[in-house]
Amino acid sequence: ERNYLEIKADLQGSLTSYNDSWIAVSGGDNSIALTATLFLKHTFTKNLFTVETIFNAKMGYNRMRVETTNDDGSTDSNGVWFKNQDEFDISVSPAFKMSKNWSYGSIFKFRSQFANGYVSRSQQTADDRKSTFMSPGYLDISGGFTYTCPLERFPIKINLSPIALSAVFVESAKVRSNRWDDKPGWQAYGLSNANKTSKYEGGSSIQIDFDRTFGKKGIFRYRTTLFSFMGWMSNLNMKNRYTSVSAYEKALQAWDDAQGIGDKPMLQIHPTVRWENTIDIKATKYLSTTFNFQLYYNRAQNYDIQTQLLLSVGLTYTFKNK
Repeated sequence: ERNYLEIKADLQGSLTSYNDSWIAVSGGDNSIALTATLFLKHTFTKNLFTVETIFNAKMGYNRMRVETTNDDGSTDSNGVWFKNQDEFDISVSPAFKMSKNWSYGSIFKFRSQFANGYVSRSQQTADDRKSTFMSPGYLDISGGFTYTCPLERFPIKINLSPIALSAVFVESAKVRSNRWDDKPGWQAYGLSNANKTSKYEGGSSIQIDFDRTFGKKGIFRYRTTLFSFMGWMSNLNMKNRYTSVSAYEKALQAWDDAQGIGDKPMLQIHPTVRWENTIDIKATKYLSTTFNFQLYYNRAQNYDIQTQLLLSVGLTYTFKNK
């Protein structure tokens, strides 16, 4: 019986300040940026049973000046706070060992955000809200087999789940009814209509994990997770299905013009892909540089690939029980 616990917390910030004379001559903008991250990993092992719990959280805010135009044509310059990072996810993976390198079990993953998100820094009213806690929220449940590489220098884990469930939740009625990118929120998150708060898809999934520390003092660490889900079960049950985006949009417009008569056109489900990469470089025990890159593809939200890049330097503290 053994418990392994790792907790890693980071805090980064930057401040830029100019007086009015400097701005008048050379330009510039006063700004503040704060980013905090938390990583927790706990593994419990007893005989052939293992359960691994991983929690990740990121929260970042910026404060910059925004020019607003009044009704009389005059302009005001005010400092506005807006978030640039906001996400948390938790993963629980119970498993039973079958052999030296293979095990069977399940993976439960949940992901959402803490605070309200808006269309832009100058549009932060209730009518501009595009996200909040549980809007959206994502739940993935899968069961299958996991291969763990026995080589310490190549600690890769591959989970194959022939049966999996993927769900999206949009609990806020305001988020579902607000519009951005020329479509309402319920459509932006792939729901069937404004009155629906969730969507469930059945299919299969694959997840690949890699986590390795380099150097005797662990000054370099690379963590990556690649997750993909294909809702082939939902595709089989889908009526009035379209594979072409242009044909689907034309059919959807015709369905709207007909005031919803007949089966609503549906866009065939494509695999969702989420690839997360984190590189940690430790300068000292309490100073580190973190590079984070995410790639996300979800056709229900956007027909293009979404990417995010974060580079930060700041205070860090890591606790591990040996």
